[in-house]
Amino acid sequence: MPGQDKILSMDAPRGFTGRLARFQQSFRAKRMRRFLLAFPQAGKSRILDVGGTAEIWEMTPGVAGRIFLLNMPRAAEDKEITTAEVIYGDGCRLPFADAAFDIVFSNSVIEHVGDSEAQQRFADEIRRTGRGYWVQTPNRRFPVEMHLLTPFVHLLPRSWRAFIVRRFTVWQWIHRPSPDRKQFYIEHFISDIRLLSAADMQRLFPDAVILRERFLLFTKSLVAYRQSSGRLPSGRQAVRESAPAARARKTASG
Repeated sequence: MPGQDKILSMDAPRGFTGRLARFQQSFRAKRMRRFLLAFPQAGKSRILDVGGTAEIWEMTPGVAGRIFLLNMPRAAEDKEITTAEVIYGDGCRLPFADAAFDIVFSNSVIEHVGDSEAQQRFADEIRRTGRGYWVQTPNRRFPVEMHLLTPFVHLLPRSWRAFIVRRFTVWQWIHRPSPDRKQFYIEHFISDIRLLSAADMQRLFPDAVILRERFLLFTKSLVAYRQSSGRLPSGRQAVRESAPAARARKTASG
């Protein structure tokens, strides 16, 4: 379950990459401060991060609860050194019981899971397994496509978008990826990434409050969140846990 690429190439212009890294880091830090305001009990909570990494939690003081990181099996090759529990699975079929976690957290993942049906399954699973949740995604209406760092390309017809990004993006200029990595990331962008608007997020998470993260006059990112409660959400029904899911849940709760 890929998230946004955060590795900046040392071959790229140092001043620009440094400013970009600081810009991204400042947004993440501000987002996590808002997360702690929304969930003041997070320090004592069981938190599932779907598709995330340990980095964001290591930069968030005050979250001392039990953190579980769930990612796709292919992420095993990039395994981090972390005190969090690491579980491999599919965000569209979470291997946990209803309301298994106090908070389900996801940062820049839902736009990567595929078409609208896959995004609905992802949203249903987050709502099913979390008493509360916090789901962030880049805003489709923002003028810069934040995965490829390229203005307006995401607003073009798909055929035009594919033609352009296969030839040039700001992302490849900054990151200097290998040919294989470039091809994988660009084709993933063309085939799988589906950006969402505020209306889309409200439809996927009907019991959520939608927060807007702004940059200058524009909404850069959107967050759907619901504070923790002891009740399961009403609305669309999600799948119940299977036998493999039960085994994974026992491992996570051990």
